[in-house]
Amino acid sequence: MRPLCFTLALLRFALSFGVLAACTGSDDHVDRMAEEHEHDAPTGSPAVAGADSLDVTAAEVVYDTLGGHPVTGYLARPSSADPATPLPGLIVIHEWWGLNDHIRAMTRRLANEGYAALAIDLYGGQTADTPDAARTLMERTLPQGEALMGSVASALAFLRLQQRAPRVGVIGWCFGGGWALETALSHPGQVDAAVMYYGRVVTDGDRLAMLDAPLLGHFGEADQGIPVADVRQMEQRLRDLRKPAEIHVYEGADHAFANPSGGNYHEDAAEASWRRTVAFLSTHLGVGRG
Repeated sequence: MRPLCFTLALLRFALSFGVLAACTGSDDHVDRMAEEHEHDAPTGSPAVAGADSLDVTAAEVVYDTLGGHPVTGYLARPSSADPATPLPGLIVIHEWWGLNDHIRAMTRRLANEGYAALAIDLYGGQTADTPDAARTLMERTLPQGEALMGSVASALAFLRLQQRAPRVGVIGWCFGGGWALETALSHPGQVDAAVMYYGRVVTDGDRLAMLDAPLLGHFGEADQGIPVADVRQMEQRLRDLRKPAEIHVYEGADHAFANPSGGNYHEDAAEASWRRTVAFLSTHLGVGRG
Protein backbone atom coordinates (compact mmCIF):
# COMPACT_ATOMS: atom_id res chain seq x y z
CA MET A 1 0.00 0.00 0.00
CA ARG A 2 1.29 3.46 -0.84
CA PRO A 3 1.86 5.98 1.98
CA LEU A 4 -1.40 7.60 3.10
CA CYS A 5 -0.12 11.11 2.51
CA PHE A 6 -0.09 10.37 -1.25
CA THR A 7 -3.41 8.56 -1.39
CA LEU A 8 -5.81 11.38 -2.26
CA ALA A 9 -3.56 12.83 -4.95
CA LEU A 10 -3.08 9.41 -6.52
CA LEU A 11 -6.80 8.72 -6.53
CA ARG A 12 -7.56 12.01 -8.27
CA PHE A 13 -4.69 11.43 -10.72
CA ALA A 14 -6.23 8.11 -11.76
CA LEU A 15 -9.13 9.94 -13.37
CA SER A 16 -6.92 11.24 -16.17
CA PHE A 17 -6.35 7.83 -17.74
CA GLY A 18 -9.70 7.56 -19.48
CA VAL A 19 -10.61 4.13 -18.13
CA LEU A 20 -14.33 4.89 -17.92
CA ALA A 21 -15.35 3.68 -21.36
CA ALA A 22 -17.05 0.52 -20.16
CA CYS A 23 -19.38 2.50 -17.91
CA THR A 24 -20.00 5.52 -20.09
CA GLY A 25 -20.14 4.05 -23.59
CA SER A 26 -23.34 4.52 -25.60
CA ASP A 27 -24.47 1.04 -26.61
CA ASP A 28 -27.29 -1.36 -25.84
CA HIS A 29 -26.27 -2.04 -22.24
CA VAL A 30 -29.10 0.02 -20.73
CA ASP A 31 -31.58 -1.65 -23.09
CA ARG A 32 -30.44 -5.08 -21.95
CA MET A 33 -30.67 -4.09 -18.30
CA ALA A 34 -34.19 -2.81 -18.87
CA GLU A 35 -35.18 -6.11 -20.45
CA GLU A 36 -33.77 -8.07 -17.51
CA HIS A 37 -35.74 -5.91 -15.06
CA GLU A 38 -38.89 -5.55 -17.18
CA HIS A 39 -41.15 -7.31 -14.67
CA ASP A 40 -39.05 -6.53 -11.62
CA ALA A 41 -39.58 -4.16 -8.69
CA PRO A 42 -37.62 -3.40 -5.47
CA THR A 43 -40.31 -4.61 -3.08
CA GLY A 44 -39.78 -5.20 0.63
CA SER A 45 -36.63 -7.23 1.15
CA PRO A 46 -36.19 -9.96 3.79
CA ALA A 47 -32.60 -8.76 4.05
CA VAL A 48 -33.84 -5.46 5.51
CA ALA A 49 -35.64 -7.12 8.42
CA GLY A 50 -32.66 -9.35 9.19
CA ALA A 51 -30.17 -6.50 8.99
CA ASP A 52 -32.19 -4.40 11.44
CA SER A 53 -31.34 -6.83 14.23
CA LEU A 54 -27.60 -6.79 13.64
CA ASP A 55 -25.27 -5.20 16.18
CA VAL A 56 -24.02 -2.44 13.91
CA THR A 57 -24.04 1.34 13.98
CA ALA A 58 -25.04 3.08 10.76
CA ALA A 59 -25.70 6.65 9.67
CA GLU A 60 -25.67 8.97 6.68
CA VAL A 61 -22.30 10.73 6.30
CA VAL A 62 -20.80 13.45 4.14
CA TYR A 63 -17.49 12.08 2.90
CA ASP A 64 -16.42 14.86 0.52
CA THR A 65 -17.46 18.02 -1.30
CA LEU A 66 -17.29 18.04 -5.10
CA GLY A 67 -18.16 21.09 -7.16
CA GLY A 68 -19.40 22.83 -4.04
CA HIS A 69 -21.90 20.06 -3.28
CA PRO A 70 -21.70 17.57 -0.40
CA VAL A 71 -21.13 13.95 -1.35
CA THR A 72 -23.12 11.70 0.95
CA GLY A 73 -23.09 8.01 1.72
CA TYR A 74 -24.25 5.48 4.29
CA LEU A 75 -21.56 4.28 6.71
CA ALA A 76 -21.98 1.17 8.87
CA ARG A 77 -19.57 -0.29 11.42
CA PRO A 78 -19.82 -3.08 14.01
CA SER A 79 -21.11 -1.59 17.27
CA SER A 80 -18.67 -3.71 19.25
CA ALA A 81 -15.61 -2.42 17.37
CA ASP A 82 -13.28 -0.17 19.33
CA PRO A 83 -13.48 3.27 17.65
CA ALA A 84 -9.72 3.61 18.09
CA THR A 85 -9.05 0.40 16.14
CA PRO A 86 -9.08 0.80 12.35
CA LEU A 87 -11.23 -1.67 10.42
CA PRO A 88 -10.81 -2.87 6.85
CA GLY A 89 -12.96 -0.71 4.59
CA LEU A 90 -15.54 -1.58 1.95
CA ILE A 91 -17.06 0.62 -0.72
CA VAL A 92 -20.58 -0.61 -1.45
CA ILE A 93 -22.11 0.36 -4.82
CA HIS A 94 -25.84 0.12 -5.42
CA GLU A 95 -27.87 -1.56 -8.16
CA TRP A 96 -29.71 0.34 -10.86
CA TRP A 97 -32.50 1.04 -8.33
CA GLY A 98 -30.21 3.38 -6.36
CA LEU A 99 -29.14 3.53 -2.74
CA ASN A 100 -32.36 2.15 -1.29
CA ASP A 101 -33.28 0.25 1.87
CA HIS A 102 -32.08 -3.05 0.43
CA ILE A 103 -28.58 -1.71 -0.23
CA ARG A 104 -28.49 -0.13 3.22
CA ALA A 105 -29.39 -3.54 4.64
CA MET A 106 -26.61 -5.21 2.66
CA THR A 107 -24.21 -2.55 3.92
CA ARG A 108 -25.15 -3.39 7.51
CA ARG A 109 -24.70 -7.10 6.78
CA LEU A 110 -21.21 -6.41 5.46
CA ALA A 111 -20.38 -4.23 8.46
CA ASN A 112 -21.47 -7.09 10.69
CA GLU A 113 -18.68 -9.15 9.14
CA GLY A 114 -16.13 -6.71 10.56
CA TYR A 115 -15.86 -3.84 8.08
CA ALA A 116 -16.29 -0.10 7.91
CA ALA A 117 -18.74 -0.32 5.01
CA LEU A 118 -19.54 2.84 3.06
CA ALA A 119 -22.43 2.71 0.60
CA ILE A 120 -21.99 5.46 -1.94
CA ASP A 121 -24.82 7.14 -3.85
CA LEU A 122 -24.15 7.61 -7.55
CA TYR A 123 -27.72 8.79 -8.24
CA GLY A 124 -27.53 11.96 -6.16
CA GLY A 125 -30.13 10.94 -3.60
CA GLN A 126 -32.67 9.55 -6.04
CA THR A 127 -34.02 6.00 -6.08
CA ALA A 128 -36.38 4.17 -8.40
CA ASP A 129 -39.30 1.87 -7.68
CA THR A 130 -40.16 0.95 -11.28
CA PRO A 131 -37.99 -0.30 -14.16
CA ASP A 132 -38.80 2.81 -16.22
CA ALA A 133 -37.68 5.11 -13.42
CA ALA A 134 -34.50 3.08 -12.90
CA ARG A 135 -33.72 3.23 -16.60
CA THR A 136 -34.13 7.00 -16.57
CA LEU A 137 -31.76 7.33 -13.62
CA MET A 138 -29.17 5.05 -15.21
CA GLU A 139 -29.32 6.86 -18.57
CA ARG A 140 -28.98 10.21 -16.81
CA THR A 141 -26.06 9.01 -14.70
CA LEU A 142 -23.81 7.08 -17.10
CA PRO A 143 -22.66 10.15 -19.12
CA GLN A 144 -21.32 11.64 -15.87
CA GLY A 145 -18.56 9.03 -15.70
CA GLU A 146 -15.73 11.28 -14.57
CA ALA A 147 -17.80 12.91 -11.83
CA LEU A 148 -18.98 9.50 -10.64
CA MET A 149 -15.46 8.14 -10.48
CA GLY A 150 -14.53 11.27 -8.54
CA SER A 151 -17.11 10.24 -5.96
CA VAL A 152 -15.61 6.74 -5.87
CA ALA A 153 -12.13 8.21 -5.42
CA SER A 154 -13.42 10.33 -2.56
CA ALA A 155 -14.88 7.25 -0.91
CA LEU A 156 -11.53 5.48 -1.16
CA ALA A 157 -9.79 8.48 0.39
CA PHE A 158 -12.41 8.72 3.15
CA LEU A 159 -11.93 5.09 4.14
CA ARG A 160 -8.13 5.26 3.90
CA LEU A 161 -7.63 8.58 5.64
CA GLN A 162 -10.59 9.32 7.92
CA GLN A 163 -11.51 5.75 8.80
CA ARG A 164 -7.81 4.75 8.72
CA ALA A 165 -8.66 1.49 6.95
CA PRO A 166 -5.50 -0.56 6.40
CA ARG A 167 -7.08 -2.29 3.40
CA VAL A 168 -10.05 -1.33 1.24
CA GLY A 169 -12.28 -3.45 -0.97
CA VAL A 170 -15.21 -2.69 -3.23
CA ILE A 171 -18.43 -4.60 -3.89
CA GLY A 172 -21.39 -3.87 -6.13
CA TRP A 173 -24.43 -5.41 -7.76
CA CYS A 174 -25.81 -4.89 -11.30
CA PHE A 175 -25.00 -1.24 -12.14
CA GLY A 176 -22.75 -1.28 -9.08
CA GLY A 177 -21.11 -4.52 -10.13
CA GLY A 178 -19.72 -2.87 -13.24
CA TRP A 179 -18.59 0.08 -11.15
CA ALA A 180 -16.87 -2.25 -8.66
CA LEU A 181 -14.72 -3.59 -11.49
CA GLU A 182 -14.14 -0.07 -12.82
CA THR A 183 -13.01 1.05 -9.38
CA ALA A 184 -10.41 -1.70 -9.22
CA LEU A 185 -9.20 -0.97 -12.77
CA SER A 186 -9.03 2.77 -12.17
CA HIS A 187 -7.19 2.67 -8.85
CA PRO A 188 -4.31 0.19 -9.05
CA GLY A 189 -2.49 0.00 -5.75
CA GLN A 190 -5.45 1.39 -3.79
CA VAL A 191 -8.04 -1.40 -4.00
CA ASP A 192 -7.19 -4.63 -2.20
CA ALA A 193 -10.17 -6.75 -3.31
CA ALA A 194 -13.14 -6.38 -5.66
CA VAL A 195 -16.44 -8.27 -5.81
CA MET A 196 -18.82 -7.83 -8.72
CA TYR A 197 -22.29 -9.31 -8.89
CA TYR A 198 -23.64 -9.57 -12.47
CA GLY A 199 -22.09 -6.26 -13.45
CA ARG A 200 -20.94 -5.14 -16.86
CA VAL A 201 -17.83 -7.09 -17.84
CA VAL A 202 -14.65 -5.85 -19.48
CA THR A 203 -13.05 -8.00 -22.19
CA ASP A 204 -10.35 -5.64 -23.47
CA GLY A 205 -6.99 -7.10 -22.51
CA ASP A 206 -5.23 -3.74 -22.26
CA ARG A 207 -7.76 -2.51 -19.72
CA LEU A 208 -7.79 -5.76 -17.76
CA ALA A 209 -4.00 -5.57 -17.58
CA MET A 210 -4.50 -2.64 -15.16
CA LEU A 211 -6.14 -4.92 -12.59
CA ASP A 212 -3.89 -5.63 -9.63
CA ALA A 213 -6.52 -6.53 -7.02
CA PRO A 214 -8.03 -9.99 -6.54
CA LEU A 215 -11.41 -10.15 -8.27
CA LEU A 216 -14.45 -12.27 -7.39
CA GLY A 217 -17.27 -12.34 -9.94
CA HIS A 218 -20.77 -13.78 -9.58
CA PHE A 219 -22.95 -14.24 -12.67
CA GLY A 220 -26.17 -15.97 -13.61
CA GLU A 221 -26.30 -18.64 -16.30
CA ALA A 222 -29.67 -17.37 -17.53
CA ASP A 223 -28.69 -13.67 -17.54
CA GLN A 224 -29.24 -12.27 -21.04
CA GLY A 225 -28.13 -8.79 -19.97
CA ILE A 226 -24.65 -10.01 -19.01
CA PRO A 227 -24.23 -12.98 -21.41
CA VAL A 228 -22.23 -15.94 -20.14
CA ALA A 229 -20.15 -15.87 -23.33
CA ASP A 230 -18.91 -12.39 -22.39
CA VAL A 231 -18.23 -13.50 -18.83
CA ARG A 232 -16.15 -16.44 -20.07
CA GLN A 233 -14.26 -14.17 -22.45
CA MET A 234 -13.32 -11.86 -19.59
CA GLU A 235 -12.37 -14.86 -17.47
CA GLN A 236 -10.07 -16.20 -20.19
CA ARG A 237 -8.42 -12.81 -20.69
CA LEU A 238 -7.79 -12.55 -16.96
CA ARG A 239 -6.35 -16.05 -16.95
CA ASP A 240 -4.07 -15.21 -19.89
CA LEU A 241 -2.89 -12.13 -18.00
CA ARG A 242 -2.32 -14.24 -14.86
CA LYS A 243 -4.65 -12.02 -12.85
CA PRO A 244 -6.00 -13.28 -9.51
CA ALA A 245 -9.62 -13.70 -10.54
CA GLU A 246 -12.29 -16.13 -9.39
CA ILE A 247 -15.40 -16.24 -11.58
CA HIS A 248 -18.57 -18.18 -10.75
CA VAL A 249 -21.56 -18.76 -13.03
CA TYR A 250 -24.62 -20.09 -11.20
CA GLU A 251 -26.77 -22.64 -12.98
CA GLY A 252 -30.38 -21.59 -13.42
CA ALA A 253 -29.78 -18.11 -11.99
CA ASP A 254 -30.81 -14.95 -13.82
CA HIS A 255 -29.72 -11.34 -13.51
CA ALA A 256 -30.15 -9.92 -9.98
CA PHE A 257 -30.35 -13.42 -8.51
CA ALA A 258 -28.91 -12.26 -5.18
CA ASN A 259 -31.56 -9.61 -4.47
CA PRO A 260 -34.45 -11.04 -2.41
CA SER A 261 -36.50 -7.91 -3.07
CA GLY A 262 -36.66 -8.63 -6.81
CA GLY A 263 -38.43 -11.13 -9.02
CA ASN A 264 -35.25 -12.97 -10.08
CA TYR A 265 -34.14 -14.05 -6.62
CA HIS A 266 -32.48 -17.48 -6.63
CA GLU A 267 -31.97 -18.67 -3.07
CA ASP A 268 -29.30 -21.30 -3.71
CA ALA A 269 -27.19 -19.01 -5.88
CA ALA A 270 -27.65 -16.09 -3.48
CA GLU A 271 -26.53 -18.10 -0.45
CA ALA A 272 -23.58 -19.71 -2.25
CA SER A 273 -22.36 -16.39 -3.62
CA TRP A 274 -22.69 -14.74 -0.19
CA ARG A 275 -20.59 -17.48 1.46
CA ARG A 276 -17.93 -17.06 -1.20
CA THR A 277 -18.02 -13.29 -0.86
CA VAL A 278 -17.58 -13.35 2.92
CA ALA A 279 -14.68 -15.80 2.67
CA PHE A 280 -13.03 -13.88 -0.19
CA LEU A 281 -13.20 -10.53 1.59
CA SER A 282 -11.93 -12.03 4.83
CA THR A 283 -8.96 -13.56 3.00
CA HIS A 284 -7.95 -10.43 1.12
CA LEU A 285 -8.96 -7.66 3.52
CA GLY A 286 -7.92 -9.52 6.65
CA VAL A 287 -10.69 -8.91 9.17
CA GLY A 288 -9.11 -8.87 12.61
CA ARG A 289 -5.54 -8.40 11.38
CA GLY A 290 -5.57 -4.63 11.93
